Amino acid sequence: MSANPTPQDLTAQDSPARQALYRKLNWRLLPFLLLCYTFAYLDRVNIGFAKLLMQSDLGLSDAAYGLGAGIFFLGYVLFEIPSNLLLPRIGARKTISRILVLWGLTSAGMMFVHNETTFYALRFLLGVFEAGFAPGMIFYLTYWYGQRRMAGVMAIVMLAGPIGGIFGSPLSTWLMTGLSGAHGLAGWQWMFVVEGLPCVLLGVLALKVLADKPADAKWLTDSEKRMLAADLHTPSGSHHSFGQVARDPRVYLLAFAYFTMICGIYTVSFWLPSILKADGVTDTMQIGLYSMIPYIGAAIAMVVIGRNSDRCGERRFHSAVPALVGAIALAAATVASGNLAVSLLCMTIATAMMWAAYSVFWAIPSQYFKGDAAAGGIALINTIGLIGGFLSPTIIGTIRTATGSMEAGLLVMVALLVAGAAVLVANRLPAHQRAVAKA
Repeated sequence: MSANPTPQDLTAQDSPARQALYRKLNWRLLPFLLLCYTFAYLDRVNIGFAKLLMQSDLGLSDAAYGLGAGIFFLGYVLFEIPSNLLLPRIGARKTISRILVLWGLTSAGMMFVHNETTFYALRFLLGVFEAGFAPGMIFYLTYWYGQRRMAGVMAIVMLAGPIGGIFGSPLSTWLMTGLSGAHGLAGWQWMFVVEGLPCVLLGVLALKVLADKPADAKWLTDSEKRMLAADLHTPSGSHHSFGQVARDPRVYLLAFAYFTMICGIYTVSFWLPSILKADGVTDTMQIGLYSMIPYIGAAIAMVVIGRNSDRCGERRFHSAVPALVGAIALAAATVASGNLAVSLLCMTIATAMMWAAYSVFWAIPSQYFKGDAAAGGIALINTIGLIGGFLSPTIIGTIRTATGSMEAGLLVMVALLVAGAAVLVANRLPAHQRAVAKA
């Protein structure tokens, strides 16, 4: 055996007891977190489907829609770092429960939108109440999984985005068409209620299902806790405090790369229904069905590329190369606008590659930070990156209102993705941390 075994070698050496331990962790934690994150993704992007009918009901311009879709991220950004810095003190159970309950009530409250002001206010509050969920969940997983398993674990949890697209697309359009007019409410109002309220129940369940740390897990035996502690004992990261994190230039390079991925992902999330409509699909239900296809591709790509990243013990190129391919495919989709078959194929490739880049990316910060500083470091990167969630729909909406076309706005997103891939390739971790990723 080589002096530096790969993660694949190490996984093959796992004892039956260790394999049983991680099966238990996987079934206890990942399905629940995946379900929660699926609703998080769905409740922030279902506005893209609501736009098909809500926009005409309320008289919103594309610029107003783009600003409202993006303003969610301003609320999220303002409250994300405080939320995550408090997480180690308050505990994951209470933090995740609080977030789920408040965002579920706010998402359902979108049914009361009746003009631009209420649209902006509720989207902003949705961001405030959801702040900290995704980075908090990523930080929480570092309590349970070591570096050599992290990309695969992240790929599973981050499947929430594609799953939200696969099932949320037809669900959202069915709710809007099937319940339209029921009890005097528009279809888009029913969509917000039905997709928002389950989060309140999930918030209550989080208190029962989750344990703050392995030491608090009553469903683990003492020997399993010791085994897990030994697996997690390998030192990783170079930062012990949030102050060190905030002064590190490499953190901001990672944040820029993540910003560009978010720009690309939310271009698809908020504008795919409109892109399909521009390609000639006019039936609302058909738009929902066609919207499933790119996310099916994304789910497959995330699992395949995430597992390969773990096998190779390599992160940067497994994130940067898919981001670059996604940029090329998005550019091709822009050129092919009006041709449904070609446009949908290119959008599927673009969506798949951007989501794969996104899921592998989150294995990089988790090996770079150490201890509770990871909560603030991950939140800082996510906070900066999610500015892209505000800028992306706002830029495209403004350009479309001014020109009648999304082409120029989509090409801006392409350029950003290319820049992000280049920065990620250039931003190498210190040698000792690259070794940790392979240990």
